This record gives sequence, structure tokens and C-alpha cells, in this order.
Amino acid sequence: MHNLFFGTGVAHSILLLAFVIGVGLYLGRFKVKGVSLGSTWILFMGILMGHLGFRADGEVLHFVKEFGLILFVFSIGLQVGPGFFHSFRSGGVKMNLFAAMNVLLAVVMTWGIAEMTDTDLGTMTGVMSGAVTNTPGLGAAQQTYVDVATSAGGDPVLASQEAGSLASGYAVAYPIGVLGVILAILLLRPLFRINPKKELETLKAAEDAVGKARRMHVAVENPAIFGRKLFDVSREFGGDFVVSRVMKGEKILFPASDTVLEEGDKLLVVTSQEEVDRIRILFGQEVPMHVQDWVEKDHNLVTRRIVVTKSSLTGKRLKQLQFRGAYGVSVTRVVRAGVELVASPDLYLQMGDGLVCVGTEKNIDHLAERVGNSADALNKPNLVPIFLGIVVGIIFGSIPIHFPGIPQAIKLGLAGGPLIIAILLGHFGPKYKITTYTTASANLMVREIGISLFLAAVGIGAGGNFWSSITGGGYWWILYGALITLVPVSLTFILARTLGKLNFYQICGLISGSCTNPPVLAFAQGMYGSDYASVNYATVYPLSMFLRVLAAQVLILIAL
Repeated sequence: MHNLFFGTGVAHSILLLAFVIGVGLYLGRFKVKGVSLGSTWILFMGILMGHLGFRADGEVLHFVKEFGLILFVFSIGLQVGPGFFHSFRSGGVKMNLFAAMNVLLAVVMTWGIAEMTDTDLGTMTGVMSGAVTNTPGLGAAQQTYVDVATSAGGDPVLASQEAGSLASGYAVAYPIGVLGVILAILLLRPLFRINPKKELETLKAAEDAVGKARRMHVAVENPAIFGRKLFDVSREFGGDFVVSRVMKGEKILFPASDTVLEEGDKLLVVTSQEEVDRIRILFGQEVPMHVQDWVEKDHNLVTRRIVVTKSSLTGKRLKQLQFRGAYGVSVTRVVRAGVELVASPDLYLQMGDGLVCVGTEKNIDHLAERVGNSADALNKPNLVPIFLGIVVGIIFGSIPIHFPGIPQAIKLGLAGGPLIIAILLGHFGPKYKITTYTTASANLMVREIGISLFLAAVGIGAGGNFWSSITGGGYWWILYGALITLVPVSLTFILARTLGKLNFYQICGLISGSCTNPPVLAFAQGMYGSDYASVNYATVYPLSMFLRVLAAQVLILIAL
């Protein structure tokens, strides 16, 4: 029993990790004036236990830290993947420019502090890696230090020991890096009089205006389509729209491909906001009608929502399934991750999609059998794509990228590689018949387990030398780390808000991603109750990780 509580074996390590996570999460429930650090308490509990002398097996701790981070970033990648490229096109370049600025400011601060205080630039590189919570940057800096020292004829063992000293600055500055960014967000939010609830409503309204399906009631007034079949009109003029009903006089018809359009016909069209003007030009002006007008006159047709739960339909285009011709049912909208999409013929289906259907009760029942419509099927996790995706992500993150003049190759690492692969899986998976669907609760569970394991391992590992590093002169490193954290983050926040006109949740994602700081992302999500920050975190994370690692290596080359 003594070894279980005070040893360093596997059982003790697991016990220690579970205790740190459990107590940390419990403390995270408490709020002071409405503010809680949430899962960040796990990090501080780990530091405390490490300071009190509790140790974990080094290999177990390293594995838990890396595996926890992989689970966290991979679940984020799968979550944001479907909307990632749309987000990148609508503001990704601007976001990455601000992220690059944040990285550059941290490098300038590090070099400036080293020059003004005569502190070794190598040591300051370790402090910077901790202040921006970038473990891969620390590893790259240490490896570059060893490579340069040994290539100059130095002793490899001595070089390795000297490179290891960089970790002391990292360990001291890391908690400041986490707490400092959170503090900056908490202080700058009231300074700009930001109301998170209003910011969230603004984001939702903007998202609905662009991507959400919209109903239109139009009259056929364009002579170019008089007497033309609906199928021919759709094929010739294209467009992202679905004709749900046709009213000829007082009679309502279910539209088929051979339905002939005549002057004065009224159409119920489902389209996107971008297509509104085009629909008016193609068919005619909108008429003052309400969807209830169609329901009152149309007693045979009903509108129901059914769910795709057969994985065999993943990657199928709507037009391939011939729902209207084979079942006499029109699919007008597809609800995916809470967002209504226009059921355009080229839309790829994926498991978990909700299909808003119009047709007779009997026909919709037949279609429901075709697509599954089984709630139980959605509760079964699809683990194969997840673990194979992690395999590909680790391999991708381990590919060295060489730059002239830099002795050590740059790698995206065990976090950057899986994140990028997860984003690609989430976006392109359905197109290539890969089922990546997970329920929101399952994704959240994986994410929370991952970040909890990561924070606990980092805290326990840093706690052992934390106090001794401070009393040995490292208390200055705390100040330096705070400056490297707070100044770039604050300037980035201010400029992103004033010049970039970014939303608060976009800024939270930008800052946590550019600092490669998962704890801050977890804090923002828990504190303000929205996953919008995750999309922007994933948008800037890959470039930020690359620049952080490159910057650490360049500073070491300057130092030597």
C-alpha cells in the first residue's frame, strides 16, 4: 500500500492523475464573482501535488500528456471540420495575420528582455515556450541546442544537460502562460464593454443569414420559363434551390421533374440567402404568402423530419438517391449540426443528417425505412475512423520540413498533425464515404478527458522543480513570462477588436489558437458556453504551431 500512495509505479501514477483531475474539476465548479477557472484548476492541483513530493512514472506521464492532447485536438478537429473551410474563406486570412502578429510580438519581447536584462537568450527561449504554452517549441529548441553544440565539437552529454536547463524556465512560465491569457480575456472583456450573450446572438444571426435555408414564395413571371419543365429549368439555369410545392390556381401540386411551369403559378422555394436575388430573376418577384397558406390548402401532404442513420448513405449525393422519383417525397432542407442547409442535388449526405421531407405520410414512412431513421443507431460510436485518423495524424505530424540554414527540421508534432487530419476527415469524410459522425455528448466526453489528462500530466511534471526554480532566481522568469504572455495577447486582442472588428468568440479562438493554448480554449468554452471559439482556434492553430516551433529554433541559433 505504501508504494501505491507514495511510489512511482504505474498504479500510483494512475491514482495520482485521477486524484488531481477529480479534485481539480471539483474546484472548477466554484465561481468568484461569476468567474471560474474551470478545468485549469487541474493544472494547479498537479503543480501542488508535484511540489509536495508526489511523483509519477516519467514514461507514463509523458504518454498521458501527449495522448490527452491528441484526443483533445482530434475531437476539436472533427467538430469544426464541416464548417472549417467556410470559416477560413470568410475570415481565415485575417485571423492568421493576427495570429502571426501575436507570435512575432512574443519573439520580439523575448529578444528585448534578454538584451535589456543580460539574461541568456537560450534561457529566455525556454521561458517564452512556457509563456506561450508551446511544448513542441521547447523540444525543438532543446534539440537545436544539442545539434549546434555537438556540430561545433562540444560534448553531447554536456550539451544535452545544458539544453535540459531550458525546461526550468518553461516550467516556471507555463502556469503564467495559462493564467495570464485567461486574465487578459477577463480584464479586456469589460474594458470593451463586451456582452458575451449579444456577441453570441450576432454570430448566430450572421451564420443564419449566410448558410441557413430560407423559404420564398414566388410567382412565375419570367417568359423564358413559361411552358418549360421544372427539371429542364433546374438543369439549364442551375442554382442552389429546391421547389417544394407548386400552386396552380387553387390547386396545390407536388412538383415532379415533368411539372410544367406556367405564367401565374406560385412556387414555394427553399434556397440560401445568397441565392435570393437569383431566384427572383429566374422565376419572378416574391408574393405575400405564408407557409401556413400551403398547409391549409394541402391536406394530403405533410412535412416531417427524418434522420439518416445508415452509414451506407454517407458520401451519397442527394440526386443519386432519387427521393422524389422513387418515393414521391421532396427533401427541401438538410439539418446538419443544428444548421439548416438547402437540399441541393449535389449535397453529400452524412450520418446524422436530418432530412426535412414533404410528401404523403405513407411515402415518407417508406423513405424513413430507406435512410434508417433510428435513434439507437446514432448512439453507436464510429471508432475506426477516429483511431485510424489519429494514426495518419501522428505520421503526418512527424514528417520533417527542412529549411535552409536551420539545422533542425520543423514538425507539426503530435498535436498539429492529428488536428489537421481531423479537420480534413470532418470536412471530406462524407464525400469519400467515411463515417465520422459522433454525438455531441460523445465528442465533448473525449474532449474533456483529453484536456484533463493533458493538464494533470503537465502540472505534475512541472510541480517538482517549480518552487526551487523560483527561489533559485527564477522569480524573475515569472515576470518575464508574464510580459511575454500579456503584452502580445493584449495588443492582439485590442487590434483584432478595433481594426479587425472581430467578434469576442472569434478573438477567444484566435488568442488560444495562436498561443497554442488548449486550456484557454477549454476555459472560454466552459465560461461563456459556446463552441464558436473552436472553429477559430482550429483556423489559426496549424500556422501558429509552425511559427512557434520555427521561432524557438531561430532564437537558439541567435543565442549560440
